[in-house]
Amino acid sequence: MIDHPHRRTAREITALVLTGQRRSTGPDGCPLLPCPTCLDTQATRVERFVAAGLPIRFVLPAFPGKSPNSAKVLGTLPDTAERLALEFLDGLTARVREVYAPGARIVICSDGRVFGDAVGIPDPHITAYQRELHSMIEALPHRGLGLFNLDDVPELAGTDHRGMREILTERYAEPLERLRKRIRAGEEVALYRAVTRFLFEDGNTPDYTGSRAALQRDARARAYVVLQRSKAWGDLLAERFPDAVRLSIHPQPCGAEKLGIHLVDTADNWLTPWHGVALAHGERFVLVKRAEAEALGARLVHVDGRPGYFALPGVVAA
Repeated sequence: MIDHPHRRTAREITALVLTGQRRSTGPDGCPLLPCPTCLDTQATRVERFVAAGLPIRFVLPAFPGKSPNSAKVLGTLPDTAERLALEFLDGLTARVREVYAPGARIVICSDGRVFGDAVGIPDPHITAYQRELHSMIEALPHRGLGLFNLDDVPELAGTDHRGMREILTERYAEPLERLRKRIRAGEEVALYRAVTRFLFEDGNTPDYTGSRAALQRDARARAYVVLQRSKAWGDLLAERFPDAVRLSIHPQPCGAEKLGIHLVDTADNWLTPWHGVALAHGERFVLVKRAEAEALGARLVHVDGRPGYFALPGVVAA
């Protein structure tokens, strides 16, 4: 079998992306690292761009908005946790450019507007989060990132945010009962449980006065809505960016169409910058929940006049 130069380049690019792979740890996870199956799957998509001499386009549904639970995050706006994630992604496009001159562009498809009402993030908070995220992206050195959200869909222009979600659901969403049946039959159970856990944690704020059982029931019900809308958003993106290489902030099974990636170092395979804080730990940052950082005695460091990250005792502020 002839190893075509386009194929070699595509595999080299894919190997760069795989260095940050967020993989499933279940029975469907990758048996080897780096994973040859995932490499082959993703390189096939990458090769189409290489063969055409075009910049590789990645899409990443992510960065919805900060968790509403102050025990997990610093506030409602992006902070050092998001900055680190964006710098990693921007740096990844620079590394791709070193092996493939046309380079790559990662389109961050901010999904907060899609399910904000189901996760307890008000639309004004989402708007402010996206505005700050855009400013952060504009300041990056390699200019490798773009931002796309529900507000940017031309067909939804002039529609209020509630109407946008309704139209998205009508046009793209799987019926909730069908989704429930699939999950009860064992499909995507890990993702459902992870979303339920996040929703339970987000709702278990210091001022919550209900029972844990009631909050758990509510989290389970809302998890189906979040998954339904997330899938609808994914289908819209597949229609909008049909040839793009699809990334995910969730762990993915071995050989899946989407490739899960870590944005910031963390011991939690599901934790993301918008559900945690950056903790300066030695010479690097790790992602933890705010309460964990405080329990370690870490001090809060302000950046540009706002809470930015935590630093362990003895660690010099970065």
